[in-house]
Amino acid sequence: MNKLGFYIIYILLKATSFLPFFILHLISDFLYFLIFHVLKYRRKVVTENLINSFPEKNITEIKQIEKGFYRHLCDLIIENIKLLNISPKEIEKRCKIKNPELLNKYYDEGKSIIAVVGHYCNWEWGIMLPIVCKHKVLAIYKPISDKNFNEFYKNMRSRFGVEPISMKETFKRMFYYDRNNQPILTVFIGDQTPHIGEIQYSMPFLNQNTPVFIGTERIAEKLNHVVVFLKMQKVKRSYYEVDAVLLNENPTQMKEYALTNQHVNFLEDIIKEKPDYWLWSHRRWKYAKKAFKT
Repeated sequence: MNKLGFYIIYILLKATSFLPFFILHLISDFLYFLIFHVLKYRRKVVTENLINSFPEKNITEIKQIEKGFYRHLCDLIIENIKLLNISPKEIEKRCKIKNPELLNKYYDEGKSIIAVVGHYCNWEWGIMLPIVCKHKVLAIYKPISDKNFNEFYKNMRSRFGVEPISMKETFKRMFYYDRNNQPILTVFIGDQTPHIGEIQYSMPFLNQNTPVFIGTERIAEKLNHVVVFLKMQKVKRSYYEVDAVLLNENPTQMKEYALTNQHVNFLEDIIKEKPDYWLWSHRRWKYAKKAFKT
């Protein structure tokens, strides 16, 4: 996209971000009608993913989850536009970390943390972590080809003090802070899909053989960072609560793939409990048939 097109979109998004949430929710309701009923955005992908993940559910139950997902997806869109303008005070109220003392305890002990999340609820609102966390917070992102939008997303994610790091720079930056004795908290998204040439391990996930990244486990072992899962739950529209759940304090002591199995299974249990809030439109199993190691 050329710069003029980018700036037009940016101005529209920025202006929208100043609207109060009750108006943004009306916009979300309209988007739901447009995306679900008119455009039918990825309806086949979502339905197929749900049927394959929950073979025990009948079609009525599948359709109910599907509609709930699309309503949540539209809320995600307006919530993330709001990130351009939301104040630290408001996002802390709307995305409440229930036990920051667990994270800060490790900072006081001089220990770094790997925090695993999934594409569940609103993972982007995790950029508010520096408001309540003593650690220097790093968030891994996958660069996009459009340079203007890549910088836009980086700036948005760094509003409250997060340092965005590209996937290729992850270990280098984490090692840098370790070498300088600065405790860090690095956010890893645990349900990313490896490219076909990157598949090293697969495991059962939501009733399907699923290729998964093992980078979280590899880095945790090399640097011996404490591993937690940030369990996010939706309380009501645009309100979330997050529990930091300890997975392992000494990942160097774990058997191969044990940590990967642990955090993927933990996410699976969360999804099964309230499936509406996972990103079902993602083509999560597009390389599943090529997965070769379980």
